[in-house]
Amino acid sequence: QVHLVESGGGLVQAGDSLRLSCAASGRAFSGYYVGWFRQTPGEEREFVAAISWPDDSPWYGAAAKGRFTISRDNAKNTVYVQMNSLKPEDTAVYYCAAKEQTGRIDSDYTYWGQGTQVTVSS
Repeated sequence: QVHLVESGGGLVQAGDSLRLSCAASGRAFSGYYVGWFRQTPGEEREFVAAISWPDDSPWYGAAAKGRFTISRDNAKNTVYVQMNSLKPEDTAVYYCAAKEQTGRIDSDYTYWGQGTQVTVSS
């Protein structure tokens, strides 16, 4: 079973940057999609970014393009999302998720972390 732990959230000012980390235990990410989602109370969960482990291919949601970068560290079994030029509308709980590499990369994830809060002030 995959256990995911997110870290790196916090309170920042508009224009600042954060790097979120997603570390896995239980098994390696090999053969998985690993993604980031975010959710604000009252809003639907939004796809942010994901990476295909076997070929290191990144995918981005509309809000992330041009500002966020997803990457991985194979040795640490960890996925990162570097978030630059943060805006107040980026405020949300950010979740790491994983699933076996099949179907869509932006939906239907099986394993979820507990979330980390990102708050961007004006």
